[in-house]
Amino acid sequence: MSALTLASAPEDAAALEAAEAHHAHLVGQMAGHVGLLLTATESDPRTTGSPRTGLVAFCERDLLPHAAAEEETLYAAAHRIPEARLLVEALIGEHRRLAALVDALRDAPAPVAAAADARALQVLFEEHVAKENGMVLSLLAREPDVSLAGLLGDMHDRVEHHTPTDGAAGAREKQGDRTVNDQEPEETGCGGACGCGGADEEAVPELDVRQVPHALRHATVFGALDAVPSGGAMVLVAPHDPLPLLAQIEGRAPGAFSVEYLQRGPEAWRLLLSHH
Repeated sequence: MSALTLASAPEDAAALEAAEAHHAHLVGQMAGHVGLLLTATESDPRTTGSPRTGLVAFCERDLLPHAAAEEETLYAAAHRIPEARLLVEALIGEHRRLAALVDALRDAPAPVAAAADARALQVLFEEHVAKENGMVLSLLAREPDVSLAGLLGDMHDRVEHHTPTDGAAGAREKQGDRTVNDQEPEETGCGGACGCGGADEEAVPELDVRQVPHALRHATVFGALDAVPSGGAMVLVAPHDPLPLLAQIEGRAPGAFSVEYLQRGPEAWRLLLSHH
């Protein structure tokens, strides 16, 4: 069934499609950050600091403010519909669980624990988004007395003005304003003092997107690249020569990444993306 069939007005149909596309982008970004952290944990746990910091930063900058703004706009409107009240309350509870997982990820005492928290965060968020798309957004779009387009416009305005202590992100207040960088530094060997080069010369993390749904693939790569620090690199494994993706990467951050082909098919293209 199309969005136009579900929506009570054309502008709400367009708003529904835009909201679902934005959710897909967030899901892809999350997958990219988590994928980079998991591959770093498997290849060399000493290299997980930057991917973990990037994932926490993504959650605090994008995910949690988005959740808080949803509660104030979409959820508030849906809660007034009797058949949606229990669903909305359950989804608010999931927002609290997402915030708690971000705190656990930030404070995880070891790379393996951080990887487990990251994967749990990803699974919960994907399931949560599926419920929002299939139930909350479609329900609001069908309501003749509700302007989904107006609610989404209000929500995005609120996201732009949210602070980390608003709404669902307020769970951070109980933990203070601590970040990954406030923890004890992760084990990094000798740091190069003995001349061995330290952990910085270990294997570059790899992101294989061949099994990622095409609609999420580019956002997944963008999320992973956001976690690559200046001076770092990532190996991208793709099912074809990703020329359109490379053009988008250059468009997002002109000159920020250099590209070196490590393998050109036939079953996989492997590219080294180095962040200047």
